[in-house]
Amino acid sequence: MITGLAHAAVCVPDIDAGVAWYSDALGCRVLSPPYRMEGDAIDRDMRELVPSPVVVTAAIVGFGLGLSDHVIELVEYPVASVASSEPSVVHTGLTHVGLVCDDIDATRAELEGRGVEFLTTGIAEIAGLRTTWFRDPWAAVFILMEKRRDPARPYWGQFAQN
Repeated sequence: MITGLAHAAVCVPDIDAGVAWYSDALGCRVLSPPYRMEGDAIDRDMRELVPSPVVVTAAIVGFGLGLSDHVIELVEYPVASVASSEPSVVHTGLTHVGLVCDDIDATRAELEGRGVEFLTTGIAEIAGLRTTWFRDPWAAVFILMEKRRDPARPYWGQFAQN
C-alpha cells in the first residue's frame, strides 16, 4: 500500500541553474547535490519514459532540516530533447506545487525582491487560507499558502468547522 508522498519533481534544462534558483530565490536547502545517473540501472528504470540512452542528473532541495520526504527533486535530462511550456494550471496532470509559509505578505515581498515572478496580483483569502501564485523560470507553478485559522492543522483542514 502507498504510505505517503515523497517528492514533486521539476524538470529543468540546466541542473546547476535550477539548484541556484531554488536555493537563491526560494531559500531551499540543497539536501542532495546534483548527481548523474546513467547506465543499466537507470535505463531499466526509465527506458519507457525517456529516450535511450537514459541519462538523468538530479538534485534534492527542501526546506527546514530536510528530515522528511517532503522535498522537491530537480531533474535534468541532458541527452534528451526537453520541451518548454508556458505556466498553466488548466491542463490534465500535475498543475502546481503547494508551499506553506507563516507570513505570506513578508514571504511574497522577500521573493519579489529576489526576482520571483508572481502570476497573481496581491493575495487572496479562500478556504481559511491566504494564497498567492508564482512560477519558476521553467514554468513550474507554485501556490504559496498561509494558514489563517489553526496553524496546527494541515493546510487542507483550515476550512473545516469544528
